[in-house]
Amino acid sequence: MTEETPGFGDSAEKPDVPSGATPDDAAPKAAEPSTEEGAAAPAGDAESNKTSAQDVGLTAQLDQVRTALDERTADLQRLQAEYQNYRRRVERDKVTVKEIASANLLSELLPTLDDIGRAREHGELVGGFKSVAESLETVVAKLGLQQFGKEGEPFDPTIHEALMHSYAPDVTETTCVAILQPGYRIGERTIRPARVAVAEPQPGAQTVKGETAEGDAAEPAEPTDKDSGGPDEG
Repeated sequence: MTEETPGFGDSAEKPDVPSGATPDDAAPKAAEPSTEEGAAAPAGDAESNKTSAQDVGLTAQLDQVRTALDERTADLQRLQAEYQNYRRRVERDKVTVKEIASANLLSELLPTLDDIGRAREHGELVGGFKSVAESLETVVAKLGLQQFGKEGEPFDPTIHEALMHSYAPDVTETTCVAILQPGYRIGERTIRPARVAVAEPQPGAQTVKGETAEGDAAEPAEPTDKDSGGPDEG
């Protein structure tokens, strides 16, 4: 008589199957994917979209910063140019103010300089007066005062003042023939024009010369008896 081994044979225990269930129900079900694994893919896409949106926002902010930087740079360059122009105007105004101040001061000294010039012409500039006069002339020269006006130079109404007028046959244009009072300038600024006597060409002098040159040639001198080989007078 043999003993039946538990678990084998007909008396082996079978899994409980509810009544009315099919045999497929008794088969173990395959593990279904969890909801977390199913949502993993959409979560990754959302993260990528979020990163792209952040990049777009950062790019827009960077463009705004660059635009603002360009505007501030342009403003700075404009302010720098305006400052340079302002400095040039200030320097130019300083020079102009200095020239005007010097001109006003030296204008008051011109009569004294005229007296010194007349004394020198008459030989009266001697002794201590000569030293003082030369010192004064040196000082005004350092301040930029320049004397102008010479005999024989062409008359220029912008720097000459004609006080006397005459005609002369030896001039071809209006010429300063005498300096009655020298002129003075500082740089390009004329403080006082030179007061002069002028001479103009003689009316008709050029015409006469032209007629002589273009008209009939001068007749040759008649030969003398000596030149013709004639007999000499006794």
